[in-house]
Amino acid sequence: MCRKGTGRSSRTWRCATFVMLGSGGTGPGQKDGYDGMIQAPDRSKESEKWLSDCQLCPRACHVDRMRGERGFCGEGARVRCARAALHLWEEPVLSGTCGSGAVFFSGCGLKCVFCQNAQISLEGAGWEVSPERLPEIFLELQERGAHNIDLITGASFLPQIREALLAARDRGLTLPVAYNSGGYESPEALRLLEGLVQIYLPDVKYFSPELSAGCSHAPDYFERAMAALEEMFRQVGEPVLSKEGILQRGMVVRHLVLPGQTKDSKKVLRSLYETYGDRIYISILNQYTPMPGVTGDLARRVTQDEYDRVVTFARRLGISRGFVQEETSADEAFIPAFDGTGL
Repeated sequence: MCRKGTGRSSRTWRCATFVMLGSGGTGPGQKDGYDGMIQAPDRSKESEKWLSDCQLCPRACHVDRMRGERGFCGEGARVRCARAALHLWEEPVLSGTCGSGAVFFSGCGLKCVFCQNAQISLEGAGWEVSPERLPEIFLELQERGAHNIDLITGASFLPQIREALLAARDRGLTLPVAYNSGGYESPEALRLLEGLVQIYLPDVKYFSPELSAGCSHAPDYFERAMAALEEMFRQVGEPVLSKEGILQRGMVVRHLVLPGQTKDSKKVLRSLYETYGDRIYISILNQYTPMPGVTGDLARRVTQDEYDRVVTFARRLGISRGFVQEETSADEAFIPAFDGTGL
């Protein structure tokens, strides 16, 4: 069981002047304590329906994964994961002192050329996890003192995750559940999680269709991501913090600043702020790490000047609920070991 104060620092996250955290008391959109999960729809076994004509992400591959066919994500009908452990490198409102209960799922519907988790998103690493074992993993992370269950890149397995969350809840899961996503999601599929997920952690990676096509094979990324965010926000609403400052409900939208793309970053931040204002957290990431095989600007790190220009723009825009990172966050040492821990 985690004890307060024993956790590792959360990846050198810091609160900038435009972040209204740690001010004492209960701020706007916050309240003491967690008022519990809203009721989920009646349990039904929808996995076979979804997997036999897969449209779980905007790729809409229409493959029959029940018969062994595989689409863009490369996943079949059985859940595969790479790691389940306490994770201390999320934003402070998520990791707190004990960490998030992170479950890393295999496969991805984006396959970004610069992905830090390429072992599981591009290279196929992972181990099969049975329907009986997945809810046990959630409960074990709760027992270890996790602040939440953090489902990372689980879009390929949404129906199975839904069933596992229902089973875990029946067996005593009380933690908030966070869905941690690249943002390229189907609103229809996300509705499978309604009432079961309290926190959404989507990326909004790009504004430019050309950039998203070149990096993630998805020229429609921005419009798809914004539609997904609309559904996520409909489900969870504005942030709710516990009296200890841990997020219990709401959205943290992340944007990774890419080298040479400060103009695109500004367009993303403007769109997010004009749509949601301070009803969400906006997290500006400074952790881009060049991976083998990338070329051009992507082969270098983001300069401090580039990152500072984006953060300055966010301040001037009026963002008052968000996070920034130190330069030292861009390091391969922060990439977890996808070695089957906790499975």
